[in-house]
Amino acid sequence: MSKTTERLIGAVVPVGALRSAESTGVGDFLNLIDFAGLCADMGVGLIQILPVNDTGYESSPYSALTAFALHPLYIRLSALEEATAFTKEIEDLGKQFDGETRFPYYRILTAKMELLRKIYHANKKAVETDARSGALARWIEENPWVKPYAVFRRLKESNEEKSWKEWPLYRQVSEGDIRFLWEDPALREEHFFWAWLQKALDRQFARAAKAIRGMGLLLEGDLPILMNEDSCDVWSNPDIFRFDLSAGAPPDMYSPQGQNWGFPIYHWEAQARDNYSWWKARLQAAAKYYDAYRIDHVLGFFRIWASSRKDNSSILGRYIPSLPVTRQELEQLGFDHNRITWLSQPHIPTGEVWDGIRNNGGGSEEEVAASAERSFSLALDQIGSEDLWLFKRNITGEKDIRALGLNPAAETALIQLWHNRLFYKDDDSYFPVWYYRESRAYASLSKTERDALEKLLAEHRSGSEKIWETEGKKLLSVLTESSPMLPCAEDLGAVPDCVPRVLGSLNILGLRVIRWSRRWDQEGQPYVHFDEYPELSVCTPSVHDSSTLREWWDTEADQETFAGFIGVPSLPKVYNPGTAKIILKHAAAAASRFRVFQIQDLLHLSQKWYAEDPASERINVPGTANEFNWTYRLPASIAEIRSDQDLVQVIRELTVNSYNL
Repeated sequence: MSKTTERLIGAVVPVGALRSAESTGVGDFLNLIDFAGLCADMGVGLIQILPVNDTGYESSPYSALTAFALHPLYIRLSALEEATAFTKEIEDLGKQFDGETRFPYYRILTAKMELLRKIYHANKKAVETDARSGALARWIEENPWVKPYAVFRRLKESNEEKSWKEWPLYRQVSEGDIRFLWEDPALREEHFFWAWLQKALDRQFARAAKAIRGMGLLLEGDLPILMNEDSCDVWSNPDIFRFDLSAGAPPDMYSPQGQNWGFPIYHWEAQARDNYSWWKARLQAAAKYYDAYRIDHVLGFFRIWASSRKDNSSILGRYIPSLPVTRQELEQLGFDHNRITWLSQPHIPTGEVWDGIRNNGGGSEEEVAASAERSFSLALDQIGSEDLWLFKRNITGEKDIRALGLNPAAETALIQLWHNRLFYKDDDSYFPVWYYRESRAYASLSKTERDALEKLLAEHRSGSEKIWETEGKKLLSVLTESSPMLPCAEDLGAVPDCVPRVLGSLNILGLRVIRWSRRWDQEGQPYVHFDEYPELSVCTPSVHDSSTLREWWDTEADQETFAGFIGVPSLPKVYNPGTAKIILKHAAAAASRFRVFQIQDLLHLSQKWYAEDPASERINVPGTANEFNWTYRLPASIAEIRSDQDLVQVIRELTVNSYNL
């Protein structure tokens, strides 16, 4: 039986979180070997890491500059053959940062890159010879992605790290342009630096992956489905992306404005024409290291929520692909030209502009009046002599409203009014907006008209689901047939019925986050019992975007309901190792093939590793951008944690007994 078909307990850890005497303030790839030794002691059979591709000076691992190149942050300087003359500088670097509770991403990356350049320049003649006819030359030929990546990184640095869309030259490039730049003798030194660095990273990561396999453990990577627009892949392969729309997620209880990630969506038809070569190459590169991989936002392979590049929010987004409503269908329901316009454009009564400014903190009546007058002048046109206004033709999205220079109250009011429509019109296609039932146009319909419209929209939703099922199965089949790695899907959110069917048919594991695995449509919203989790799934109590289990229990959980669900009504109200042991014991016995736990949740089985503030142990707080996110570090070195035999023993008991309660 393959290891990927076994029931396993897993530990999730960001590479940067690892600590050892050899690392310099941030975890490195070779630390994974030590961590695997700890996992083997604990009986943990799977290690899951976050994405490790180069993100430049952006700390989020889900905002990569490349789908192929590894992050220089994770290199072990002391393991470089060329670094023997830099021992003291490497030691000094470690002393400078090792005392930090969380690693200072920008400062460590900057310091590491400066030292890497020193090491390279001290050895550049040997490296250049190697790049022309030695092992580095062979490695470059085996990894053709490195040439456009090196050219991109040099250009990005020479343009002060600005997005390629802001470069004065080489915003658009051909394969010939990239080849010409790569071969330019004046640029060779810089290009070889990036290739040399990537070869070293590849060797260290491959060494760690081999050691992990040698211990009998699986290594699972994370492949974000989408690419940052400011990435080498989008810059050098523009034909396989669509730039007119921005990917994101629809509104929900946590994000009423939706999420607009700013990433381009894929041009799947173009990818199909070359047999999905980019995706296949990406999987081939990942398979050098991983036995399994997590597909972030797998729903995007079925349909992606996309909004106009002219908007900041995604309230007016729609699913791509989907069946739009046509003008002919609306006419068949009895709507003439004027009423179709009424359904698809905000029609704004004069008083609502005043009220909107007032309600958004517009100040005194004099200030409200001045703001309203300016809003009518700059943004709106009156419909004849009616008490109704339309947005001017030059207003095509939220960004146009923000560009008018109105005060915040007026700007917010107009954006709210901009959203007030039943349909979003794109050419001659009509898409119902997320809050269409709350629109003025919907409220104006008769019951007969509403019923007819709802029937039409339901037919379109059903037709769209058939498209999504076909699309998802086709695209995910490309992945599963192109790699021996086991795919695990992050299938959270509004999941269409077709998704679990397709994932099951392709033997792709879905995700079950305990706190969110509830029957939301039933009274009391009961938790789904662990026995009912599919075998083809990954069970986890927390993820990198959520609070830890400890913080959830202390500040967020409906404790009484959850305690009753697991049959232990006496669970302590304040989280402690006893609480952790009971909850993790139940989670570890779930029917899922893999039961994975963030390393923080496992460490909480010992009081020794509790941070004073549980919020400080989070990896990321979604919707925020700061120096805290993505910089979590273990509370001690791997060796120190491994010496905590009480912790190791309690986790081993958990894993050994994970088949039955």
